[in-house]
Amino acid sequence: MRYVRDLLKLKGSEVWSVSPDSSVYEALQLMSEKNVGALLVLQKEELVGIFSERDYARKVVLRGKFSKDTPVKEIMSSNILFVRPDQTIEECMALMTDKHLRHLPVYEGKNLIGLISIGDVVKAIISGQEFAIQQLEHYITGILSGH
Repeated sequence: MRYVRDLLKLKGSEVWSVSPDSSVYEALQLMSEKNVGALLVLQKEELVGIFSERDYARKVVLRGKFSKDTPVKEIMSSNILFVRPDQTIEECMALMTDKHLRHLPVYEGKNLIGLISIGDVVKAIISGQEFAIQQLEHYITGILSGH
């Protein structure tokens, strides 16, 4: 697996979202229900932010705010970088590492088609390395056995 498109085919392109006016509590409930670490924040189908567990921990709990009284728009990350389906997994890893990002929306043209996480990217890279190792083992075994 080399490209974002391949990763989305494997993991699916379902994206969970909330509106900027949703309470942090509502967002956390959805994250728990869907077992995800982040939600896209959409206003009239336009991406305006990302809300993550990290945002909650740093911008609600540590600042003495209450999740039922705080709208997502007050604490979401709004400086959003995204990737395209034709970008490589390695490019995503470099971007995520350089910019300290854990989630990247995927756009094809103007269409939001998915969301990838650092976990997705790491799994894809490990999978690729395991495949390369297997191929090398078969090659070496073939040489040693005279084939």
